[in-house]
Amino acid sequence: MASVFFGLAVLVCPVAMGLMMAMMMRGQKRGSTSQAQEHADRADIDALRAEIEALKADRTAHTHQQPQP
Repeated sequence: MASVFFGLAVLVCPVAMGLMMAMMMRGQKRGSTSQAQEHADRADIDALRAEIEALKADRTAHTHQQPQP
């Protein structure tokens, strides 16, 4: 019985390694994005940075308006 499990382990290991390698190679092919997508991503990042700056300014304005005891 132990030899059956050992035999399965010996067979499963290379098969699993091959599947992982295939999945990694497939992921690299999909990893390249188009220039239009990069431009859209950049625009989203710029919009989010502007929103963060506006929120920081708003928070700073509110903290300076509160009276100090």
